[in-house]
Amino acid sequence: MPYYLILVVHLLCAFVFVGTVFFEVLVMHAVRRKVPPAAMAEVERAIGHRARQLMPWVLALLYLAGIALAWQYRALLVHPLRSAFGVVLCIKIALATSVFVHFVCAMRLRRLGRLTGRTSRRLHLSVFAHVVAIVLLAKALFHLAW
Repeated sequence: MPYYLILVVHLLCAFVFVGTVFFEVLVMHAVRRKVPPAAMAEVERAIGHRARQLMPWVLALLYLAGIALAWQYRALLVHPLRSAFGVVLCIKIALATSVFVHFVCAMRLRRLGRLTGRTSRRLHLSVFAHVVAIVLLAKALFHLAW
């Protein structure tokens, strides 16, 4: 598959995932304070159901495309400290790996019935911080040099 198509798939999936995280952290948190708990529980149940259907596919495509994009730079990644690009790309990969671990932990905790509201909020905030950093690093990737 051509590099450009892989990049487009990666960007579209990133939009969906990052947009979902932003929505959850910045919109839903504020809405929770203004909507009655019973109504909010129903809304969260419906959104959660849809997210559980969609996000595994989005994440699979996002990570597969990300791996395919990183593969193009495999020679550079052998010695990443030799360039700003290599360092930034490694940090971005580490953050993306951490986001994936967060996702797996959340799914496991949900399956075990141990995903409390507080734990979910902390996971969302952590993933939010990670994706903000990833987006900023993605923009900086081709502009930083030393």
